[in-house]
Amino acid sequence: MTYALDTNIVSYILRENETIVARENAAVTSRLALEIAGDNEIVIPPIVYYEIKRWLNTAGAVKKERMFKRLCAGADMSIKQSELDAAAMIYAELRQKGKSTSDADILIASFCMVNDFTLVTNNEKHFVDIEGLAYVNWIEKEGCK
Repeated sequence: MTYALDTNIVSYILRENETIVARENAAVTSRLALEIAGDNEIVIPPIVYYEIKRWLNTAGAVKKERMFKRLCAGADMSIKQSELDAAAMIYAELRQKGKSTSDADILIASFCMVNDFTLVTNNEKHFVDIEGLAYVNWIEKEGCK
């Protein structure tokens, strides 16, 4: 199985020693190690890369930036037309239902759906209305749509 990490999950990993996210970090890092040991693949969606990089650049977080660079080593950060087409369809479907979510979350979802990846997020409410998206929460409870 391939898991795609949402922005909040990557931020937990990068905030390894910060007390405010200690419980979340422990849950994510232990699960991450378990999944890697089980021969599952972990990927970073291009939009997550952008969201994390803008945070790190704004904060001037050099140590976290080095950690992030190692986490993303060898990752393909290109966005395919099929992912953009899927994102446009997701947007239209949400609008027709009177729902909305951020463009970033729609792009992350389309990346996962087109590539048949399971999204790892602690922000389930951002993705609950996107039909066909497989996601799991490694923090509070494990659940999959």
